[in-house]
Amino acid sequence: MAKHGKRIRAAREGIDRTKLYPLPEAVKLIKERAKAKFDETIEVAMNLGVDPRHADQMVRGVCNLPNGSGRTVRVAVFARGAKADEAKAAGADIVGAEDLVEQVQGGTIDFDRCIATPDMMGLVGRLGKVLGPRGLMPNPRVGTVTMDVAGAVKAAKGGAVEFRVEKAGIVHAGVGKASFPEDKLVENIRAFADAVQKAKPSGAKGTFVQRIAVSSTMGPGIKVDPSTVLGGAA
Repeated sequence: MAKHGKRIRAAREGIDRTKLYPLPEAVKLIKERAKAKFDETIEVAMNLGVDPRHADQMVRGVCNLPNGSGRTVRVAVFARGAKADEAKAAGADIVGAEDLVEQVQGGTIDFDRCIATPDMMGLVGRLGKVLGPRGLMPNPRVGTVTMDVAGAVKAAKGGAVEFRVEKAGIVHAGVGKASFPEDKLVENIRAFADAVQKAKPSGAKGTFVQRIAVSSTMGPGIKVDPSTVLGGAA
């Protein structure tokens, strides 16, 4: 424990926890402190001025990160016939129909993203209690219920990240790896924040984006000046 405490203290050294840093400077500080033996994920968290208990204040969407997420994403597709073939050709890891439903019902979930054609939702709907809590349920609002299965598979593999506001009004996502160049991380974070801003619900009042912070998997969080992320659209 003493070693762990020392590492954390060293990572926090030189960071003013009360300051709002410009995004490029915050990313630089985060990268410098990502010293784990693996390629740490860079994460962004945004506090929003919404209460997701109200339907008109729910924030949900998807962002195609311009430089990818750095993650290897396993994609499952519920489809039949030509659409199943299309999904396989696009690089889907698992493709099926009734057989895939049975597999998931049996507790085997070997995928990180789930896509379905609209005609399959009658079947997939049975899996709501299994896939819903894991954030895997296909949804037309985020492009995972679609006839363009090839496009959806390629987007998921290429760095599309879904987001959904939590009870406390926080939305967060992994937006790259510590090995990414600083400018690529800045670009990804701005793209994610822009997608969240565009998903602003009709019921949101006052300041929508209230606070933003970035961190690495094992590193400290750094507060970011929202105006340097959203170009003043806070």
